[in-house]
Amino acid sequence: MRISLLKRPLLVFAAEVCLVSVPVAAWAHHGGANYDMEKQLTMKGTVTEWLWANPHCFMKYDTTDDKGNVAHWAVEVSNPTDMTKRGWSLHTFKPGDEVTVTVRPAKNGAPVGQLLKVVLANGQTLMGWPNGPGGAASTPDAGAKP
Repeated sequence: MRISLLKRPLLVFAAEVCLVSVPVAAWAHHGGANYDMEKQLTMKGTVTEWLWANPHCFMKYDTTDDKGNVAHWAVEVSNPTDMTKRGWSLHTFKPGDEVTVTVRPAKNGAPVGQLLKVVLANGQTLMGWPNGPGGAASTPDAGAKP
């Protein structure tokens, strides 16, 4: 197939736009623009759902404030491959599990965020996103069981 000399510059321009757009979209997806990167909240909650899926795993849990109001949180961590390396698994959480979580909350105040750390009822600590509380590496405690 021959491309006319008039169409060639248009095709080159279209290809360049695609090559520039993909990295920008990927950066925006993985950026922290939605989260308050300077703030961390630690709260006790009860797991309602654990979603082990690509491109991110999600934990849903409920918390209760001092007035008895329940908030339904949804927080994200990385993909299953990354989380397995950190000691997590499909069976790490089940509905009803009591946990203490540390999150980077959404800037808009919605009950969503990036999951930085989870402490299970047995005291086991699992790290979520890199550079979470205290800048800790994302590795599980020694002897941690997923």
